[in-house]
Amino acid sequence: MLSACATTVDRDHRELLRHGTAAFPVGCYHDDLHQADVIWHWHEELEAGLVTQGSALVTIGSRTEHLRTGDAFFINTGVLHAARPGQAGPCRLHSLVFHPRLVGGSPESVFYQDYLLPLTARPEQQNLVLRTEAPGCGPVAAAIEAAWRACAQEPPHFVFAVRAALSDLVALLHDDLARAPAAGIDRRALRDAERIKAMLGCVHSRYAEPLTVADIARSAALSPSECLRCFRRTVGRTPTRYLRDVRLRQAAALLAGTGMPVAEVAARCGFDDVSYFTRTFRAQRQLTPTAFRQASRAGPEETAP
Repeated sequence: MLSACATTVDRDHRELLRHGTAAFPVGCYHDDLHQADVIWHWHEELEAGLVTQGSALVTIGSRTEHLRTGDAFFINTGVLHAARPGQAGPCRLHSLVFHPRLVGGSPESVFYQDYLLPLTARPEQQNLVLRTEAPGCGPVAAAIEAAWRACAQEPPHFVFAVRAALSDLVALLHDDLARAPAAGIDRRALRDAERIKAMLGCVHSRYAEPLTVADIARSAALSPSECLRCFRRTVGRTPTRYLRDVRLRQAAALLAGTGMPVAEVAARCGFDDVSYFTRTFRAQRQLTPTAFRQASRAGPEETAP
């Protein structure tokens, strides 16, 4: 079944959304990044995607890739990632999130041992990006799109078509990784990812509090200066700006989904000055909180992420 990926996470930034069912563990998503960014999250499943319109900045672990129409990407299990528009105008992604067992079956099977394990058991292989000009991109993009369309449209016996296309995809990724030059383990990036998981969890569980950079740093046993460097390297923003963006996203959800007074929304989201909240909200959304609420009720396309 096709849906927009409305990402929700726990305090460790593990995604709470269930992808598919226990019997058929795959989710099929379309995202318009100009309607909503894909927030930082991770999941145990594998993810493969394709930029179908515009360009996107996809951050995977500590690397940000500027992907354009036709570019494909693969994200390994347990890897933090996020996405936002790469330019003005429409920006759309097709993505599939699937459990390795959908393709590999039992961990003892030849499919799992020879094809899935080489993907999931390599800590240095957080992602693979294939540009449209790369020789292997065409077949990978075709496999992603075939699986995505079968999952979205659900023709008769579509489960076989989805599994077959994802099996083709895994085989292609296996070959692409075998051809790629061996990459050493970036231990700093892996360490930063674990620290960022802890600090993002702190921000998302305590955004309503008067949180400081020192508080965020303590959640990962870091100094404030190292917290700042880690955020800039991995998230591309300061912890203060990230905290502000989380507060504004939560405020937008409350404005769109409740009748709570604006002053109460501001207080619940960590803003102790309503005037500052209104200015900051308008600077990001180009609407005052009241106007945003009215627009969100006028049509679903205007609601908050």
